[in-house]
Amino acid sequence: MSDSELKARHRAMWASGDYPSMVETWLLPLGPRLVDACAIGPGTGVLDVAAGTGNASLPAAQAGADVTASDLTPELLEAGRSRAEAEGLALEWVEADAEHLPFEDESFDVVISAIGVMFAPHHQQAADELVRVCRPGGKIGLLSWTPEGMIGALFGTMGPFAPPPPPGTQPPPLWGSEEHLNELFGDQVDFATSQRGVLEVSAFEHARDFGEHFKERYGPTIAAQANARRTEREAEFIEAVDRFCEEWNRGTPDRARFEMEYLLAVGTLA
Repeated sequence: MSDSELKARHRAMWASGDYPSMVETWLLPLGPRLVDACAIGPGTGVLDVAAGTGNASLPAAQAGADVTASDLTPELLEAGRSRAEAEGLALEWVEADAEHLPFEDESFDVVISAIGVMFAPHHQQAADELVRVCRPGGKIGLLSWTPEGMIGALFGTMGPFAPPPPPGTQPPPLWGSEEHLNELFGDQVDFATSQRGVLEVSAFEHARDFGEHFKERYGPTIAAQANARRTEREAEFIEAVDRFCEEWNRGTPDRARFEMEYLLAVGTLA
């Protein structure tokens, strides 16, 4: 599979379902946490890579930063642009591949990504691009799901049903591993902040409602279920997702509650 074909597949996957509504339902707290950790303020030149609908871009703009939000999927950028207009925020929206960013070297004071760049298929290429566009002494801030947490486990559950990954690609939750970040960035970035946190989600009455939410709206889950259907394993897939949601429910029979672990890492570029 060529790189252009792979990126077209990724673009279509994230455009499927309704990722913007997922952001609005339970993901909104993550962006401000990353912006606060990076101490983004007035006049800071910020690039949000794989920004999606602007979960971190909009809080950065609210803090007075000069923000560029980039993403591979134009449908997500359009949703973010609408959110920004509704909130009276001005920022630039750029369609861009995280592995081939269309920006000059050393262009930004801070480069961030909230559960975004982790989904670029070639991790080292994406990491190298984050470093390239950040000025020396600038910051790189990342918030990623951990391999051991709930979303890491979800990818483990869906993996056997999904199409085989192309050669040379790596699983997204690796970005939530301190060891993997050190491998990607080496001594180029000093991650002075590296801490794990939890996003609590209580927007769903029953545990399996969360699974339905993912199957209807989350591109990776939609793709895995479609492949399971093609291979006549859809019933098995649905059962696996239902069982996953029951196992990870930390709430009660009347109100589900989930805890999603993430790694928040902020470093200074050498």
